[in-house]
Amino acid sequence: MARLIRNTRQRAVSRAPARHLVVCQHDGRFDSTVEVAAISDLIQQKDQIVWVDLQNPRAEDLALLSDEFGFHPLAIEDATHPHERPKIDAYNGYYFLLFYALRYDAAQKRISSQQVSLFIGANYLVCIHQDPIAAIDETIRRWQRYEHDFGEDVAELLYHLLDTIVDEYFPILDALIERVEDVEAQIFDHFRPESLQEIFALKRELLLMRKIVASERDVLNVLIRREAPVYPRDMVAYFQDVYDHLIRITDSIDTYRDLLSSALDAFLSLQSNQLNEVVKTLTIASIILMSAALIAGVYGMNFEFMPELSWPWGYPFALGLMAAISLLLIAIFKRRGWL
Repeated sequence: MARLIRNTRQRAVSRAPARHLVVCQHDGRFDSTVEVAAISDLIQQKDQIVWVDLQNPRAEDLALLSDEFGFHPLAIEDATHPHERPKIDAYNGYYFLLFYALRYDAAQKRISSQQVSLFIGANYLVCIHQDPIAAIDETIRRWQRYEHDFGEDVAELLYHLLDTIVDEYFPILDALIERVEDVEAQIFDHFRPESLQEIFALKRELLLMRKIVASERDVLNVLIRREAPVYPRDMVAYFQDVYDHLIRITDSIDTYRDLLSSALDAFLSLQSNQLNEVVKTLTIASIILMSAALIAGVYGMNFEFMPELSWPWGYPFALGLMAAISLLLIAIFKRRGWL
């Protein structure tokens, strides 16, 4: 089986597409002399594999898909519209699969997603995306360097590409997990008001990641359970491995989302308990002071005939009575466990 790789890159001043055309031949040599117009003839030869990568495609690139491959207009529309959900659709002779590559910005602490649209035929693979994706470039480099590990059909290429994309999820998940653990430590050890904002930011990032990963898990589930004519049945085990990775990521996301929710609930409970303690302390102090104020109020009434007004020990008696009542109330509160 021959491997021939065409790598065509068009550079312009503003966002010109980077295009890769990959053809498989038996001698394993890489050639860049294949014309784009020859794609329709190449894919008719079952002993060749064609990989076309379109970055930020323009109108003529979309015309290439329609003319050379005969893709359905609805599939091309989904491939070029951003923010589509991950899915897999079956067409006559090929599948349209939509996946997402994720990237984590450590400085901004944000996850960004990049839509990857794949057209999968019996001997071709077409990728469409807007910005550079490291997983695609890495898969092409590995194919050129270790072609014997990629088998002799598109299914092997598709598996390695999806596996590389999914493998890049794990470092992102690890970074989010580390942030979750830091926030948990802040709440219980040295709480900072910024921790609440960090909790909600983490919940948003985990929710975004879960929406993508859970949908991709369903896509892989359809792919491994469907009698797909574009790949042999012995490839099911490989796609099952990618499916298992997605399940593991989904379970981890759910676990740490629950942990964040529990941490938030614990923080709110701690705040509520602290508030209750403050209210209880103020209430006890108010009761004690109110009892002392009652005695002061009685002896502060301006009546002419009060026996204690002319008593030399009246003032010390009033103060002693205040202290005695206060001490008695404190003893009662301590006995009841309120202090």
